[in-house]
Amino acid sequence: MNQETVNRIRKFTDDRDWNQFHAPGNLAKSIVIEAAELLECFQWNEDEYDLQHVKEELADVIIYSQQLLDKLNLDINDIVNMKMAMNEAKYPVEKAKGSAAKYDQL
Repeated sequence: MNQETVNRIRKFTDDRDWNQFHAPGNLAKSIVIEAAELLECFQWNEDEYDLQHVKEELADVIIYSQQLLDKLNLDINDIVNMKMAMNEAKYPVEKAKGSAAKYDQL
C-alpha cells in the first residue's frame, strides 16, 4: 500500500477520534468480522459473486489490518518478509510445487 493511502486511513481515523476504540484486540476482532463478511460473498456460489461487494469487504479487512499495524508499531514489509521466509522454509519448491498438502505432510 502506498504512503498516500496509509495516510488517508490514518487521517480518517484521527479526524473522527476513533483511535480510542482501537485496542489491538478490537482491531483483530474487526478483521475477523470483515473477513467473514468477505467470505459471505462466496457463501452459496463461488462462480457468481458481486465483485463490488467483494472489493468493499476486502478493503475493510485491509483498512483494519493497517490500523492494527499502526497500533502495534509494525512495518508491513518487515512482517510480510519475515513470514514469507518462514513459508519458503516450510514449503520448499521441490516438495510443495503443485501440492496442496500442509508442510508436515510433504
